Amino acid sequence: MQEISLPPLVVSDEQSNITDLLLARAAKTPTLPLFASKDGSGFKTITAEEFLAEVRAVAKGLISIGIQSSQAVAIMSHTRYEWSLLDFAIWFAGGVSVPVYETSSASQLEWILSNSDSVALFYEADEHLQRFEEIKHSVPLTTQVLRLDELTLKDLKIRGKEITDAQLEKRRTLASLADLATIIYTSGTTGKPKGCELTHRGFVELSKNATLDLSDVIVEGRGTVLFLPLAHVFARFVEVLCVHGGIRVTHEPDARLVGATLESAKPEFLLAVPRVFEKVYNSAEQKAESGGKGEIFRAAAKSAIAWSEAKEKGHIPFGLSLKHFVFDKLVYSKIRKAMGGRLQYAISGGAPLGPRLGHFFRAVGVIVLEGYGLTETTAPATISRPQSARIGKVGLPLPGTSIRIADDGEILAKGHHILRGYWRNDAASAEVLHDGWFSTGDIGSLDSEGFLSITGRKKELIITAAGKNVAPAVMEDPLRAHPLIGQAVVIGDQKPFVAALISLDAEMLPIWLANHGGDASLSVAEAAKTDLVKTAVQNAIDEVNQLVSRAESIRSFEIIDSELSEASGHLTPSLKIKRNVVMKDFASQIEKLYSGPKPTD
Repeated sequence: MQEISLPPLVVSDEQSNITDLLLARAAKTPTLPLFASKDGSGFKTITAEEFLAEVRAVAKGLISIGIQSSQAVAIMSHTRYEWSLLDFAIWFAGGVSVPVYETSSASQLEWILSNSDSVALFYEADEHLQRFEEIKHSVPLTTQVLRLDELTLKDLKIRGKEITDAQLEKRRTLASLADLATIIYTSGTTGKPKGCELTHRGFVELSKNATLDLSDVIVEGRGTVLFLPLAHVFARFVEVLCVHGGIRVTHEPDARLVGATLESAKPEFLLAVPRVFEKVYNSAEQKAESGGKGEIFRAAAKSAIAWSEAKEKGHIPFGLSLKHFVFDKLVYSKIRKAMGGRLQYAISGGAPLGPRLGHFFRAVGVIVLEGYGLTETTAPATISRPQSARIGKVGLPLPGTSIRIADDGEILAKGHHILRGYWRNDAASAEVLHDGWFSTGDIGSLDSEGFLSITGRKKELIITAAGKNVAPAVMEDPLRAHPLIGQAVVIGDQKPFVAALISLDAEMLPIWLANHGGDASLSVAEAAKTDLVKTAVQNAIDEVNQLVSRAESIRSFEIIDSELSEASGHLTPSLKIKRNVVMKDFASQIEKLYSGPKPTD
């Protein structure tokens, strides 16, 4: 059994809570911009003291409409400034916030509102209200249903004038570190989502310790762009972290506009999932290809990876340094400019980034710090540090965290940020919590220095008919890095060999086809049948197969004629594969893969 623990760098007052982080920030740097919102072609900044004043005014409004301490208030919206404002206002009013993905169905909304006993729902769009109307008879406790917009916030501020500062302060200080701050429902790859009870302690202690531990990254006065869903714990933690650390947050709700917002907001650090870095790389490559500079880009990418690998070993040959200098002028500087020009660090989580992208971006000038965590750990449990990053690994524990590898390879975590339990689900809580240790369900290992590597999900391990254990993520993650491939689902449990279902990336497909002599007007279904696409996918699989043994390699594949997405019901809002749904919906394609002759060795 392997184990590593890092003691906390700071311990907070037991009677404090998340709201104290904002009070401390406003007292220390009242005029420091904490948020930036789009205002025409530019940005309007909101300072720490302005944000605090607005939070207090909205919190008073929540109290005036009847929100009681410890009551749950749900938020269903894209990532936006108003989300963060309302989140802090709920905490100031003594409430518990319950995030709901804006893409959630009516039945999912019904489950979350009813299970959490939410007394209010703030929604963003008409479609969200329509979903609520479908299920309102099943959620009688949700009596306040308000649109999250400027008009509602203005009305709350007016109504809140009847609440005194003393009344608000009494509410604000009711919660202590041990009390519930939020109930975040897991994405639900199988069954109904479970509500993770996350305390004020988790957010406060993580924010304080991460700021001290990542002092090169979390620097007062810097900025970031937040575009991941605030319904997800990763973005939610960063929201609180940035308030504590004095980082300016620019919200971007539209994924299609992230590139333009990065260029104009010019952030110094970013948080993202690996798919974002894959998109940046693939877009740059396809743009170079379209401009007749594909060979230059590929040479630059190869040189970047070699340069980073050499840097990690401690010596960069002169010739490689010269190449790096030239390619920096020709290629790397353009990629940096596309990300705003100031980006130094990026925090990646949710899935393995892969060595290729890690080395590439480090050479470009952006250090991607991989981290590991779950909703149940209030996001990060481990993270790489700028001074000691090991590409391909997810770093060391954060201060105040312990990581243990059980005898069967499962990762266990312990610390001040572990969930208190699953809301109204004692059986599920007892299944994963033992003597303070949380069983993550992930498989991994610790090296001699304590750096954690992730192999895959315990429940997703494939055991072939020959008894070989196969971790799908080892092959799925690098396959998704190919510009053609949207999703890859490795299959083979109790089957004679390993195979894969492949979906194409509809956004990149026309660009890739145009760059490779294909018909850019083809649909996903049409392109899936072409020899050009089949050959490219086979080549990608051949490369990935080099990473594993012959028994673990993908021996056959099927390109499905539609996208695997959240909208299709095959991905969770955090982009995890719902394997049981994929296996059911594509049973005929899977049967086809295994009904023919077994691939020869």
